[in-house]
Amino acid sequence: MINRLFRVRLSVRSAFLLGIAVYLLDQATKYLAKQNIGPYEVIPVTAFFNLVYVENLGSAFGMFRDLGVYFFIGVAIVAAVIVSYLILKDSENRLAFSFVLGGALGNLTDRIVHGAVIDFFDFYVGSFHWPAFNVADVGLCIGIGMLLIHTFFFEGRGKKPAHD
Repeated sequence: MINRLFRVRLSVRSAFLLGIAVYLLDQATKYLAKQNIGPYEVIPVTAFFNLVYVENLGSAFGMFRDLGVYFFIGVAIVAAVIVSYLILKDSENRLAFSFVLGGALGNLTDRIVHGAVIDFFDFYVGSFHWPAFNVADVGLCIGIGMLLIHTFFFEGRGKKPAHD
């Protein structure tokens, strides 16, 4: 299964379209969260998942919020430019870069429009809650995870994904 995932080769056009799809899904779900969930409101969905509305001023898990919104806007713009360049140049990792680009643009838009990133997924076990996150964060995690797997398991060891 994982070998098939790493054999997927997207065209440049398809890669950017996938990035746009991740971005649009992210923005649509954030719009719905903002319209339908009040501040401090918790909507139970399952025994381990709630919908909430949180404005995150920092980076992942709210870290580094003291750096300010303009710092994160700058970092996201630089990241989006670099990832766009990598989509053009690195055909082996276009799928991963597509997810990263969509996620970066989604959170960048929030910072520009709202001054913070809108998070609304709240997973928990007992009283332990994972920090709230959003679709853009999922895209970033998928893309970065794919890049890490590719780097540690397929690159530099003479290994390439096996063909079925």
